[in-house]
Amino acid sequence: MQRRRFLTFVPAGLSAAYSTALSQAQNTPSLTEVYHDRAARLIGAALTDDGGWKKLEYLCDRIGHRIDGSPALSQAIEWVAGEMRREGLSNVQTPLVKVPNWVRGRESARLVEPLETPVSMLGLGGSVGTPPEGITGEVISVASFEELEALGAQKVRGKIVLYNAPWQGYGKTVQYRTSGASRAAKLGAVASLVRSVTPLSLRDPHTGMMGYEDGIAKTPHAAVSVEDAARIQRLLDAGNRVRLELKMSAQTLADVAAANVIGEIPGREKPEEIVVLGGHLDSWDVGQGAQDDGCGVVACWQAVVLMKHLNMIPRRTVRVVGWVDEEHTGAGGKAYQAWAGEAVKNHVAAIEMDGGAERPVGYGLSIRGAKEDAANRALARAKAIGKLLDGIGAGEMTKGGGGADIAPLMALGVPGFGHRTVGLRYFEWHHSEADTLDKIDPR
Repeated sequence: MQRRRFLTFVPAGLSAAYSTALSQAQNTPSLTEVYHDRAARLIGAALTDDGGWKKLEYLCDRIGHRIDGSPALSQAIEWVAGEMRREGLSNVQTPLVKVPNWVRGRESARLVEPLETPVSMLGLGGSVGTPPEGITGEVISVASFEELEALGAQKVRGKIVLYNAPWQGYGKTVQYRTSGASRAAKLGAVASLVRSVTPLSLRDPHTGMMGYEDGIAKTPHAAVSVEDAARIQRLLDAGNRVRLELKMSAQTLADVAAANVIGEIPGREKPEEIVVLGGHLDSWDVGQGAQDDGCGVVACWQAVVLMKHLNMIPRRTVRVVGWVDEEHTGAGGKAYQAWAGEAVKNHVAAIEMDGGAERPVGYGLSIRGAKEDAANRALARAKAIGKLLDGIGAGEMTKGGGGADIAPLMALGVPGFGHRTVGLRYFEWHHSEADTLDKIDPR
């Protein structure tokens, strides 16, 4: 299918379909009264179903991690589309998405002074490699960008910078991973390392995407385990000169073809209006991509399949999507918006699950550009829907939600819902070899 250009219309705050639905919802009977029995039936089916678990087991154990450009991602796309067709979902499609092709290659790190010992590391996605012989340099450690700037170019030039930033939540701590390379290179560093972005480590480094600032030299950037960062810090604090050898053969090849996977149940009354939900099929090249985000895409997929099996045909079209390239550039979400074309204005809601499979508590809702009264009415409507999930403790509806894959839709006024969990351990496994199926409770 030919890809359309991105839409340029400016939303009035709400998608047209959602605005209409919200106005029609006034003076209607309680949602819990109208939908209680049907919701209970669907929830009951989900709690006794093992089809979703079997799919996730296959995705993790038989296909494995699924980085952009890998044969495994292509296999996952083909498998999901085939299963959707076998299950009777309608309009199953795999529209083309061009994705980056970063290849990790062989990599290693080791201390060479004041002792020789391996360092547990993972190169960060998008990083350049080192020369074949590697880079050996003196390590300096900082806990923040402010500390780095205070050192100045004279003390940073020719060094390897270690960002030994303590965990302060993902949103704050991840900045050293995403932009640390250029900040260090601007002052003359030859490479940079980041303490893994995680609250807890068993000496397992955590990878993730990084970027380079235009006009600044591209230098190698890697994550080291929390334990290795702490050891280097202790050596430095004790007055030792610390030198490290870093070898990375990472490279970025030409973009390659991948695809979003789309299936749906057409609506019985308003098939032109769409509720889209999903997660992302791609993952990093470590672990199995179980929590991030195999569980999300499978849970959304299986929810739609259960509706089909129960012959619960929705009023509006319910569409499930397995997006690609969430981890690198977000090309899958952008491509879906372009593929949907003018139909974006008929999207009533976009729901994303990309926070792992811990115990669910509810959803966060965001509507970009909505006036306060409209946003409040929408949240009130969402809270009424949430009551249908109170029986499993997942009925909490709050302001603020969405996700990377639905962000292009949300930018055009589509209400975005982000699935939320207790979030106790997700970042212990995130982007690491520990992101495996055994971390997920089948229930």
